[in-house]
Amino acid sequence: MAKKIRLERLLSNLGYGGRKEMAMAIKNEWVSIDGEIIKSPSFQVDLDLVAEGRVELDGKKIDPVQPFTIMLHKPVGYTCSHKDPADIIFDLLPERFAARKPTFSMVGRLDKYSSGQLLLTDDGDLLHRISHPKSHASKHYNITLRDDLKGTESDLFATGELYIGDDNKPLKPAQWTQTDAKSGVMILHEGRFQQIRRMFETIDNEVITLERFQTGGLSLGDLPKGEWRTLNEGDLKKIFEPKS
Repeated sequence: MAKKIRLERLLSNLGYGGRKEMAMAIKNEWVSIDGEIIKSPSFQVDLDLVAEGRVELDGKKIDPVQPFTIMLHKPVGYTCSHKDPADIIFDLLPERFAARKPTFSMVGRLDKYSSGQLLLTDDGDLLHRISHPKSHASKHYNITLRDDLKGTESDLFATGELYIGDDNKPLKPAQWTQTDAKSGVMILHEGRFQQIRRMFETIDNEVITLERFQTGGLSLGDLPKGEWRTLNEGDLKKIFEPKS
């Protein structure tokens, strides 16, 4: 049997507004199902209808319920946080996304000075699968550096014996491919705090630009900076595919 939920509660959980506000919107005939106006806030809506895009608020299909995963092309200058005095990634998203219940979690944060692919999800199982050591989805980065490369970086990062900072465990082997005198591509299989920046600090170099362009087999593609899109089942499967 399909799960049902009160209409005003559903809309509130999706971040469109408080329950009283949504009850008023329903009474004002802003909500329809299959084109039919629903006037009762207590109407029990079938969640399958939401998944099929048949529920509309003010003439627009409402967002999916949990599980819901999106991909954002994060620009430099935004912090991966729900609250911060500075610019945050939620400033780039519809305001309701910050108020969803359950809340969005970020999959592999990017620091303020990094850019690229950022996944956000309310799916705890997916988050666990992506980050679990046994199935950790590889993350791919374009890197530019302050100083010329020495040519020994690839061997060093692949050893599985490199320590960074005060960490008491060595890093897992990482794949570094030099593409120019001061640039290359890094593939990581774990996600420690500012890991790539700290890796290059150990050899007295400095990361100038860092852009994540792929997770597993899921590429950022041509998604413009500052834009986002919903991920479908096919996209999610690609996360756990190896890079071709």
